[in-house]
Amino acid sequence: MDSPAIRIRHIFISPAHNYFGHHGKEPGTAPVIEVDEVKCLAGRGLEGDRFLDHKENHKGQVTFFAEETWERLCEKFQVTDKGLESFRRNLVTRGVDLNALIGREFEVQGVRFLGTQESAPCYWMDQAFCAGAEQALQGEGGLRAKILTDGVVRREA
Repeated sequence: MDSPAIRIRHIFISPAHNYFGHHGKEPGTAPVIEVDEVKCLAGRGLEGDRFLDHKENHKGQVTFFAEETWERLCEKFQVTDKGLESFRRNLVTRGVDLNALIGREFEVQGVRFLGTQESAPCYWMDQAFCAGAEQALQGEGGLRAKILTDGVVRREA
């Protein structure tokens, strides 16, 4: 397993779904909480997150998102009032091509993951971030992954 250096810039969890399962309804109002560290539970998800124990062998036990993508979208759409939490991804990275991790095992701070697929954007992105965000995120929506080993991931400066 040859893992790229992955810096974790932000960590977000949410106790409930705001968009998932809300098709045709108003979005939920569960907060997105930024934490300094999170416990990763192998095969289950992140402690305190809405997808913990979602279903057996779930491909999105954790999601990764590139900080650079958020910066690009802020510039493209001149958005100054929406933070990284708008995307509702868990681990925000810097300096790594997340799509290159699809189908690969990799390690972050001693915790092993398996990249399963792109965390594809949906129509809710236009509401959560800005009009046009869903289209602009095609191919850059982040990474869904399975957690292979227990451990703690911490935010880095």
